[in-house]
Amino acid sequence: MVEIVTDWRDLPPDLKGAAVAIGAFDGVHRGHQAVIAAARDAARDLGAPLGVVSFAPHPRRWFQPDAAPFRLMTPAQMARALEPPGVDRLYLLPFDAEMAAMSDEAFARTVLAAGLGIAHAAVGFDFTYGKGRTGSPESLRRHGETLGFTVSVADRIDDPDGLKLSSSAVREAVRGGDMDRAAAILGRPFAIEGEVIHGDKRGRTIGVPTANVRLGDYMRPAYGVYATRTRLPDGRVVDGVSSLGLRPMYALDEPLLEVWLFGFDGDLYGQTVETELVAFLRGEQAFADLDALKVQIDADAAAARAALAPG
Repeated sequence: MVEIVTDWRDLPPDLKGAAVAIGAFDGVHRGHQAVIAAARDAARDLGAPLGVVSFAPHPRRWFQPDAAPFRLMTPAQMARALEPPGVDRLYLLPFDAEMAAMSDEAFARTVLAAGLGIAHAAVGFDFTYGKGRTGSPESLRRHGETLGFTVSVADRIDDPDGLKLSSSAVREAVRGGDMDRAAAILGRPFAIEGEVIHGDKRGRTIGVPTANVRLGDYMRPAYGVYATRTRLPDGRVVDGVSSLGLRPMYALDEPLLEVWLFGFDGDLYGQTVETELVAFLRGEQAFADLDALKVQIDADAAAARAALAPG
């Protein structure tokens, strides 16, 4: 399990000295994984722990507090995504007024060298940092020479199929309902994690009970119906069909993910589940009455089962 450290100040010696990858890493997509691999190589060579340095909130949220929701994952999802590459420690640093005001030299000196005591920093080819984004990979390498850490820069990774490996490309795919493309960039399906809340329980009246999850700061995928897989708190993964959006027939004030878990009968209220959006089946639509809606839900369920079938 990845250890999460939420500050850079006053750390004990055993939390310092890592070789780290630095970046926002929203999505931990295949491009990010190349930067983490560079840090892993350095950690091996130096005999150091492998760490990732990221920020909470995302810097974009700090500078654009009114921006539309855009996140691809929660901190808990990020930590889990960092387990397969062998990351030991996630430094999820507070991006606040102090951090936003730091020059690139101050960030390197105060946070990386004095605070985290890093042995190595791996960054992407387009990495920027510091107030006004004045810092670059080259400036970080110069600061490292002075402050006692080495720096490696991961080249841009081009997918053989022409995919752009970036968080913005993931958002574009998810916004368009192209879940195959999103999964190809991420290396896994896009997933929404959250607490199951009480809804209006209308689905129960037609034999379709749903687990409802708010979208919060997640970017808004294409509204409509998806074939989904949901990881329950006990680790079970259950196939299902889900409606995501504002539900035009029974309008909502905010978009909601409503998951019908096939063959599941239990109480999930107040528990956290993670739902992968495997395939987009259709857009939102209104129906004449509840009976017409039920007919469509049955058709959606059949389509979801087909989309989720092996092979």
